[in-house]
Amino acid sequence: MKPKLNDVAKLAGVSPTTVSRVLNNRGYISQETKDRVQEAMQQLNYFPNDVARSLFSKRTNLIGLIIPTTSNPFFGELTFHIENICASLGYKLLICNSLNQLDKEEAYVDMLMRNQVDGIIVGTHNRGIVNYDQKNIAVVAIDRFLSNTIPVVGSDNYMGGKMASELLIDKGCQHILHINGPVELETPASLRRKAYEDVMAQHGREAITYEVHDPFNQQNHYQPIQRLLDEHPEVDGLFASNDLVAASFISQAKKRGKRVPEDIRVIGYDGTDTTRNLLPELTTIQQPIQEIGRAAVELLIKEIDGQFSDVPRETYLPVKLIEASTV
Repeated sequence: MKPKLNDVAKLAGVSPTTVSRVLNNRGYISQETKDRVQEAMQQLNYFPNDVARSLFSKRTNLIGLIIPTTSNPFFGELTFHIENICASLGYKLLICNSLNQLDKEEAYVDMLMRNQVDGIIVGTHNRGIVNYDQKNIAVVAIDRFLSNTIPVVGSDNYMGGKMASELLIDKGCQHILHINGPVELETPASLRRKAYEDVMAQHGREAITYEVHDPFNQQNHYQPIQRLLDEHPEVDGLFASNDLVAASFISQAKKRGKRVPEDIRVIGYDGTDTTRNLLPELTTIQQPIQEIGRAAVELLIKEIDGQFSDVPRETYLPVKLIEASTV
């Protein structure tokens, strides 16, 4: 049988109330008594009941993370950093892969609420569909506008788009095209597209953007890429809104006999460790993924602590241009 709190109290020679006070760090207790209780717990291999402790503290120290998929390099790396940061702060992370499906996201939100999580970090697209404002819980979004009251954290998307577009112009590209997600998503990532359009206008160029409706599913990249290459064989510069799309474009362009960078120069966006290891030749705009995760967790904990007035509505962190051989 598993040992109980009363067993610890008996072995330590103290009352069950004293054991409870030691576990919850409540009230003054001598170091000698604490040591005796800890020693008894170790001898009995006793583990406190986190659920019972949460009833006392009003906290579960659980945080939910809803993302499209951990198989995507950006979200996989982001999840890794968020989990490490949460663990260092005494929080456990419940990870939910929604695949950007509304029914799965709603089911995960219900599951997280039933598990009494202290807060939720959201990186999915379903703005205004799952109403996080009505859940009465701390929420922070990553690169997503969920509502007018939920804070969002991301990279400086506009600066990243500007750096990529200007580099292609500096390299002498005359026909620069862009691939992005659906404009109706209204995410901060749309600022990459806005920056591209602004730079093209400033240089008297036509801005042409092709949309990938599910950029996290590589199978959905090929049709718009094939259409782009069919309709614009003159393309000599391509700015992709993420590295996976850039990799898909390079693959399809090479199948048509195009050389990179001799015929087409290509720039991606994200700069994850995975992509840098598998495709080190790709020029990309690198997001500060660890810092994004840290900022999201810190803002969420402020909300959990009730410090809503100290939480900024939008937080965007600097990006870095990594120039390699695709330009």
